[in-house]
Amino acid sequence: MHTHPRNRTTARFARFGLLTRTLLVAAATLALLGQPAARAVEASQLVRVTTNMGDFVIELLPDRAPLTCTNFLRYVKEGYYTGTIIHRVVSNFVIQGGGHDATTYQLKPVHDPIFNESGNGLQNKRSMVGLARGEAPHSGNAQIYVNIVDNPDLDPLPTRWGYAVFGRVVQGMDVVDRIGATATGAFGPFKSDAPLKPVIIQKVEVIDAAAAAPTAAPATAPTTPPNPDAILSPK
Repeated sequence: MHTHPRNRTTARFARFGLLTRTLLVAAATLALLGQPAARAVEASQLVRVTTNMGDFVIELLPDRAPLTCTNFLRYVKEGYYTGTIIHRVVSNFVIQGGGHDATTYQLKPVHDPIFNESGNGLQNKRSMVGLARGEAPHSGNAQIYVNIVDNPDLDPLPTRWGYAVFGRVVQGMDVVDRIGATATGAFGPFKSDAPLKPVIIQKVEVIDAAAAAPTAAPATAPTTPPNPDAILSPK
């Protein structure tokens, strides 16, 4: 069948448009292919928490909890956690800290709270790190907690918000366990569950994988038998 010249011209433009779109899609695909590598580097970011009982290393998971990771890193880079304490320890549950000054035991000033990312699919399993908060679901700011055991009660349900997990301990979980077994009770302004011998966060810093060598904890760390009945919320 013969084609009218105007139709042939239209067809050439159509082919040109298709080629242009193909090149644009190819360029966009190449750009996207470069993104996973960038996200992989970001996702493997490590943070070391140095305490007077030893160190542990947290791997951040920004692909799942971008707001919470950004918020945490803001405090880390500001040096906020230096000279704070692990003020709450519940055996067979969690350790929590990063908000109270190690000298005065008072809460340090914080930035505005952030949106609760507990619906990100990460669960409160042993070694997972989450953002502590108050009764209000979007009240988390600086304090963090580490799950000593699996804590499904802290995960969200269709009827309520949970506690947002944003990282996991990839090194030094033995240190976390040791802190989780310290003797606790009423101490300073804390009515219960506070280590009787202060557990001080000396610094929190971003590190690279090569710097993530484990540091032994002091052998003199106090220990007590775990209490299996202690279930509380990491508020």
